[in-house]
Amino acid sequence: MDNYLKKFLQSLEIEKNSATLTVRGYKKDIHQFLDFLGNVDLELSDLNYLTLRQYLALLKEQNYARSSIARKMSAIRSFLRFLKREGILHGNTWEIISTPKKEKKLPKFLYLDEILELLEVPFRGSVLGLRDRAILEILYGTGIRVSELTALTASMVDLEEGYARIKGKGAKERIVPVGVYALQALAVYLKKSRPVLEARRRRSENGSENGEALFLNRFGQPLSDRGVRRLVQKHGAKIGKSDLSPHTLRHSFASHLLNAGAGIRTVQEILGHVSISTTQIYTHITNEELKKIYLKAHPRA
Repeated sequence: MDNYLKKFLQSLEIEKNSATLTVRGYKKDIHQFLDFLGNVDLELSDLNYLTLRQYLALLKEQNYARSSIARKMSAIRSFLRFLKREGILHGNTWEIISTPKKEKKLPKFLYLDEILELLEVPFRGSVLGLRDRAILEILYGTGIRVSELTALTASMVDLEEGYARIKGKGAKERIVPVGVYALQALAVYLKKSRPVLEARRRRSENGSENGEALFLNRFGQPLSDRGVRRLVQKHGAKIGKSDLSPHTLRHSFASHLLNAGAGIRTVQEILGHVSISTTQIYTHITNEELKKIYLKAHPRA
């Protein structure tokens, strides 16, 4: 079965151009399901909808979130369909099992005054402070994902034209406009901060090549996704937002654009969403805010 799982994961990478993290998640979820089958002494050939119901009940008992259960069931279904196409499985009784509906949670975001306060937190007199300021400005000014930020190279950002070439999910590229404040912060970082960080790597005996990574850590190595999350959380705590994440800045970017009258299709393209339904969650935020303002301001609300 390991060979078929390997072929399935390869098909995700090659045929569907799935992102590395997606493939890794599918592998983990399917391995978990195969371990379950082994524990209940079942072969895949004996699989039916009752087996999936039993597995679904187990996941609920283990207090997995609805979103996690939905993701796991989607991965399993995709794998089972692949096995059917390969002639390993026959029938499709597992298809009748309904996946739990995802909980509708409005994404967290910051108000504009909170964003402005956050952007002033990094100390501009230090190398890392200039770097952090540029990172916060880029995250909020473009709405890109943290993985897209750490994949940036200097050549992917055009400071004169004011745009960035972003490698999104599934290696899909898109062009994203970069605002003047983000461009200014980035220019300062490139002039005063990045050369210092790069020099630290060169002085290090064990320093490895960092390629053209735009943002570097304190040792001159490419800054990781985890490193970005840590610095965002650290600066967020200073304004009373200890749970702040890069994705919160992405949510804020989208919400503020829609509040200012930007079209939803435009926001969808900038964010790199495949489906507009993903972008529509931000219209719920704006509607909720309008309602709060109305209830607070109208004398007969």
